Amino acid sequence: MEELLTPAEMARADAAAIAGGIPGIVLMEAAGRAVARAAMRRFRPVRTLVLAGPGNNGGDGWVAARLLEQAGWPVSVAPLARPRPGTDAALAAARWRGPVVDFSPAEAARAGLVIDAVFGAGLSKPVEGLAAEVLAGLAAPVLAVDVPSGLDGATGQVLGAAPQAVLTVTFFRRKPGHLLRPGRDLCGETILADIGLPGGVLPGIAPRAWRNGPWLFRVPRPGAASHKYSRGHVGVAAGPGMTGAARLVAAGARRAGAGLLSIAAPDAATAAVLRAGDPGVIVREDLGGMLADGRIGAWVIGPGLPPGGGTRDLVRRCVALGRQVVADAGALRAGGPEALAGCAILTPHEGEFAALFGPPGADRLSSVRAAAARVRSVVVLKGADTVIAAPDGRAAINDNAPPWLATGGTGDVLAGIAGAMLAQGLPPFEAACAAIHLHGAAAALHGPGLLAEDLAAAVARVLPTVWFD
Repeated sequence: MEELLTPAEMARADAAAIAGGIPGIVLMEAAGRAVARAAMRRFRPVRTLVLAGPGNNGGDGWVAARLLEQAGWPVSVAPLARPRPGTDAALAAARWRGPVVDFSPAEAARAGLVIDAVFGAGLSKPVEGLAAEVLAGLAAPVLAVDVPSGLDGATGQVLGAAPQAVLTVTFFRRKPGHLLRPGRDLCGETILADIGLPGGVLPGIAPRAWRNGPWLFRVPRPGAASHKYSRGHVGVAAGPGMTGAARLVAAGARRAGAGLLSIAAPDAATAAVLRAGDPGVIVREDLGGMLADGRIGAWVIGPGLPPGGGTRDLVRRCVALGRQVVADAGALRAGGPEALAGCAILTPHEGEFAALFGPPGADRLSSVRAAAARVRSVVVLKGADTVIAAPDGRAAINDNAPPWLATGGTGDVLAGIAGAMLAQGLPPFEAACAAIHLHGAAAALHGPGLLAEDLAAAVARVLPTVWFD
């Protein structure tokens, strides 16, 4: 299920495993073995310096040093401080027979590889003094244990200083900070290692965050008995003069599986332009009739619409009629949060989110959760590390979006995909997760040079990868 555990939840998982009969030193040996294996697979034997903190993270480093030395690597350990006597980390340190050197910039400068085992994901205060000086000045490739030291595993933010790792080895489950930027960037490649910690500890922890992916949603595979009405009908409100936005929404929804797509045109001139486009799109000029048609259960409102009272009123009418609304663009700027309460999905980028709820700040995950609870809607904070949160506290972080999505119109396609997922019966949280995943996967499949017009066709190519019978 790709659960994400906060550092506090990970500590509870460790404690539950130990209480269940797995000695802590056994887990530490397994973690250090995973680090040593990752080093041997990724790097050639070079002068290696293990920077070891006084806690369990440092204990993992002492184990990795011993195993690398046994494999013939030239290894030294530089302890920031010795582990507290009687701890598992102290036992791991006592098993080391190799050289112990000063924790200093000079020693770090002599290394061809640095294993950063100073602080783990649960760091609660900024890195300062000698530790900050050494970590900030590392020039050799860095393999980080759990997270690069100085990185907050809960938020992905840097506390004081943190090195740039080329490889990070973490254990049992990822933390939010492995996916949230800048943490994701600083981790480099992240390896999730199995250290024998049983999955049976998770029910007692009840995680509420996940890495986004197909394990979070079920998109129905069309069957022999499927027809255009059973696959869902999506309505789109078009604005005057910006017909391209509505057309991109329509393309995203249709390619993502909606059986029918109707656009409500505000006037005859706009309708004429829309009818000259894709022939499979229904264009109507009777908005009231479309709103009264209960078969149009999902609406996308906002792309191409002006941020005024008319857009706000349309959102409120749809919600009052029990329609599921994806609110984007103009709808997000047509009133405060209360005007959007009860929508199925809101899809703001960071500027729109800040205007509605205030800047997300350092703890993006908590901010989006609070916003979702406030408006009783799923909120999608779009970005390279898109956060999806439901009013009940469930959240997902997406990490499959390539940089070439940063082009005009791709958000309109995303809104259409989300509308199609709602129309096909997915609940709002699952619909948002599916839309974000498909959006990123389609862009990655297409590759550089992506235009919004290309994206919908690519969605059709990745859609079968998430179908379930």
